[in-house]
Amino acid sequence: MDAMKRFGRGVAALPPNLRGALWMLGSALLFTVMATLVKILGARLDSFEVAFFRSLTGILFILPLILHPGRQGVSTRRPWLHLLRGALGSCGMMFGFYAFVHLPLATASAISFARTLFLVPLAVLFVGETVGYRRLAATIAGFIGVLIILRPSATTDPAALVAVLSAIVIAGAVTCVKILSREDGPMTLLFTSSFIGVIATAIPAAMNWVTPTLQEFVGLGIMGAFGIAAQTCFIRAYSVGEVSALAPIDYTRLLLATAVGFFLFGSVPDFWVFFGAAVIVASTLYITMREARKGGPAARSAKSGVTADDVTDKAASREKSEESGKIGQ
Repeated sequence: MDAMKRFGRGVAALPPNLRGALWMLGSALLFTVMATLVKILGARLDSFEVAFFRSLTGILFILPLILHPGRQGVSTRRPWLHLLRGALGSCGMMFGFYAFVHLPLATASAISFARTLFLVPLAVLFVGETVGYRRLAATIAGFIGVLIILRPSATTDPAALVAVLSAIVIAGAVTCVKILSREDGPMTLLFTSSFIGVIATAIPAAMNWVTPTLQEFVGLGIMGAFGIAAQTCFIRAYSVGEVSALAPIDYTRLLLATAVGFFLFGSVPDFWVFFGAAVIVASTLYITMREARKGGPAARSAKSGVTADDVTDKAASREKSEESGKIGQ
């Protein structure tokens, strides 16, 4: 016990960005494990069913926070926008899980980072953000990176298109969060996204239901727990570190996904996937680090804990973590 306390004090004494980097590395590792379990479980179970259990695990975690005495209410004056946000976030997760199951992990992970690119035009259209020529050029370059990976043709893998669709709807969900957070509190954002997520994923899961074995039930629970842990680490990282310092570390997920794909599944992305991923990483990193200095949408989405797994829950959770100082522990 004393050793744990000394360890905790030692970690607390580290510079904020170093602590944030450790949290971010933990998030990248845990998220990769979750994605790996999604791919393994998806070999027999439908990806929609796997997404349902991820949502179910999430709401089981969130309900005690919602029901805790003294917590604020979850009322809202914009229920339809919450419904849209929840539907977009749920679709983004289901599409993302489908991509993890049917694509090499590195390819699916690379395309998922394109969400930052789609935030730019959505912020202009619906939030009134202004975009300078540098951000516009970086966004166009990032889209070119996506096209390099996809190499559109008659033989393009449909799962790759689903991965792109996941990035688009996730960006839409983040845009909704930005609008809703002007009026609604973090607990409202948490509850609505979780509740809608369970309902939205339950429908396609029921239509494609395959009864899990006992071993698969355990795997689904572990997968959900790793997803929550990855989310918590991501939130912790940005609660202590700076976006410009931590954003590059998040891209270690690409390296981890490539390694896992090679050693567990024998998949090696070709040159064009690596090249396209490099273009996407460079452009999104530029957008994120540039807007970190201005508080733009990409910076806010990074601080919100946005990932391909479950964007909207994380965005609300980060606000909650600032309010209470504790989440997920």
